[in-house]
Amino acid sequence: MNSAPQFAVFPASGDETPVLSDTTRAMLRANAPKEECGDAPIGASMDLLRGEGLMLDDGTENPQRTVAALMQIGAANLSVGRLWEGHVNALRLLRLYGSAGQVRRAEALIASGALLGVWGADGAPPVTRDENTGKLNGEKLFASGLGTVTHALITVNSGPEVQLALVDVRDENRADARQWDMLGMRATASGKFDFTGLSLDKSALIGAPGNYLAEPHFIGGVWRIAALQAGAAAGLIGAAAEQLRAADRLEAEAQKTRLMQVLMRVWAGMAMAERAATAAQCDSLDPERIVATSIAARLFTEEVGLEAISAVEQSLGLRHFTQSAETGRMARDLSVYLRQAARDAFLQRAAGQALAEDEGFWGVFK
Repeated sequence: MNSAPQFAVFPASGDETPVLSDTTRAMLRANAPKEECGDAPIGASMDLLRGEGLMLDDGTENPQRTVAALMQIGAANLSVGRLWEGHVNALRLLRLYGSAGQVRRAEALIASGALLGVWGADGAPPVTRDENTGKLNGEKLFASGLGTVTHALITVNSGPEVQLALVDVRDENRADARQWDMLGMRATASGKFDFTGLSLDKSALIGAPGNYLAEPHFIGGVWRIAALQAGAAAGLIGAAAEQLRAADRLEAEAQKTRLMQVLMRVWAGMAMAERAATAAQCDSLDPERIVATSIAARLFTEEVGLEAISAVEQSLGLRHFTQSAETGRMARDLSVYLRQAARDAFLQRAAGQALAEDEGFWGVFK
């Protein structure tokens, strides 16, 4: 295995300077197998991103740089990418809806080493807050980064008036990573966290009820997921090409054709993610157009991710399925990450906007 991901699998652009250093990319990649089996804490990899100056990035100042970072991290270590994307999302929501004082506090926490996350999936019972006592009740499921995320932006009182709150989640006694029994993305430790009995002062409430669901910042933010998916697909193809090259099998016409056909579609997905990230920062665009653009990027990169997994399986054969195969681990992680909920509903929503009667077909060019 080479020391760093082969970024030749990334298309040429106007700026060929990677966001991450060669050393960071190599270390993220080398850490991944140890993180998957629990032999190394994923927090060390998050510290690498901190050293790159990425922890105050919320995707708004330079969205193209954020997309590039997501793709490069996803190519090297998708689990790390998942946690960083959650941190970026949380910081964006805090800056959107929090008071100036709340934002300063969050930025100070980050400067002192905090890692943020967004935990929205409710357990049974869901997380609620008693208005009289300020006590929380309920739990969150699929809470990514248990033991690594220090402060989570959680949803309280589910429904159209859902409330955001920033909560310290460092209490290990409330976390249960055993709930995360997926075959992939194991390093994210996305388990259960019990909030029952925690006191939540009103000063921890972020924004107004319902802000969290407002567009274009809710579904319109899935361009970040699209960027990660595209990067992870490119990284998987790059790792497969390395193995084939080492075995003197890459020059076969069938191998190059199979991988290149998928890689071209990966490049198209990257361009869609970049377009969606730029659109998300354009105040003059209709929010539903921003949402549709992000959905399209998210769904397309899901499709090409699955195609990349299939192509790599065919190219490498049984060696891809050995216990220690790097491509096998990368494919497991990508396969789990691709499977987001409500795919059909997302597709219909995007189609409803892009194919709207008042816009006509030519509206997609605006």
